[in-house]
Amino acid sequence: MAVFSIIKLSELEGAKRIDAEYYKPEYLQIDRGIKKFENYLLNQIIISFSSGKNLPQAPHDIKQVAYIRTQNVRSILISKEGLTSIDPFVNKFDLLEEGDILFVRVGEGVGNSSIVTPHWANNTFSDNVIRLKIKEINSYFVVVYLNSNVGFKYLERVKKGSARSLISKENIGLVRIYKPSEDIELACKKIVIEAQNLYVESENFYSQAETLLLEELELKDFKPKYEKTYTAKLSSTFSAHRIDAEYFQPAYEEVSKKIKDYPNGFSRLLKHVENVNPNFDPTKYPEQTFSYVELADIDFSIGVIHSVNELKGKEAPSRARRMLKEGDVIVSSVEGSLEKVALVDKEYDGCLASTGFFQFRPLDILPETLLVLSKTIVLQSQLKKKCSGTILTAVPKESLRDIIIPMFPLSTQQKIASLVQRSHETRRKAKELLEVAKKAVEIAIENNEKEALDYISKAKEK
Repeated sequence: MAVFSIIKLSELEGAKRIDAEYYKPEYLQIDRGIKKFENYLLNQIIISFSSGKNLPQAPHDIKQVAYIRTQNVRSILISKEGLTSIDPFVNKFDLLEEGDILFVRVGEGVGNSSIVTPHWANNTFSDNVIRLKIKEINSYFVVVYLNSNVGFKYLERVKKGSARSLISKENIGLVRIYKPSEDIELACKKIVIEAQNLYVESENFYSQAETLLLEELELKDFKPKYEKTYTAKLSSTFSAHRIDAEYFQPAYEEVSKKIKDYPNGFSRLLKHVENVNPNFDPTKYPEQTFSYVELADIDFSIGVIHSVNELKGKEAPSRARRMLKEGDVIVSSVEGSLEKVALVDKEYDGCLASTGFFQFRPLDILPETLLVLSKTIVLQSQLKKKCSGTILTAVPKESLRDIIIPMFPLSTQQKIASLVQRSHETRRKAKELLEVAKKAVEIAIENNEKEALDYISKAKEK
């Protein structure tokens, strides 16, 4: 059934938008709803609009300035995903301040927006990220609004470009925002700050678990020395069926020796986990809706799945062949993404996952311990050593039989598991808080602000 709108010439947005998509009925309905309140177009409250710089980057170092790129701009809060740093003594750049709003300007994730909390102030941003400074409305409320269903529809409406969508001052300025009460503004700010603090706490718990594991193996602060030149025996190349230099890098052997020297012993990985085969075919269920996990959906900082894509069985790509189960640990098999490791929790039980992962199902090792082992140098160095191929370099399934792990006592595993569980639970609370804030804004618009404040109060009591 066709859906259409009839718009008067005088109602065109300054005659600057004549594309039918801009005037879809659902967009017009949302716009009419916001106009019932005291409201502003975003371009009326922008103090400054600027993009960052394209700067030389290095791996993230807390002693340097964090460089926030498009993959770091997520819903409401900035993510550490793929975070890099820049040298403040070499580069000139603008420093972020608390309350700045960041947008993805172009490409994948265009329109995503995050707030600069005190935790992220005094860092800088890339040329594909826009910074807004605004007046009149608290910026913490604005970023919650922009990430709510209402804000999402507005941003969807104002994006421009066909082959590649982009956000500019001209089109983002057309987003209409209602002016809330000070109570709603303050409530949103408190929730976002609390969620940010919980994310930091979650990372601290995970860091403690990782430290405990590495100290047990005497690998804390261990940095194997990567040699520029070295030799290998011809017999070793025959037995390994490899002649590439990277495979025989002595640094990998240093890590293996640490594992083998562990007083409690070591064993083969596949004696303690099932390497689940990717044999589920979603196309046999063409009309069923599945949640699908790809490499991009992993938050590697603490080893969790942060998002999924919804698709019908008939739409599933050929690589969507893994059916996940709570307690599985999924580990990327693709070089360059080996750090993409996650523990499948209850929320993602029954999801599909890409064949770009290995799917380890623990047999007699705690899942949380397996997660930390997989994310640290213990497994990462071994997986990197096993990578092969040219166009798409990856870890062959057959090479898993050579991976070794230390045999931790149950008491040590339980300590690690407890810290990981606290980390993941704390992150879940943070995520739920942000959802509460977004839902409250929607309630304020659809019903009234009193109901929105009551919703926040009841949600935080749970």
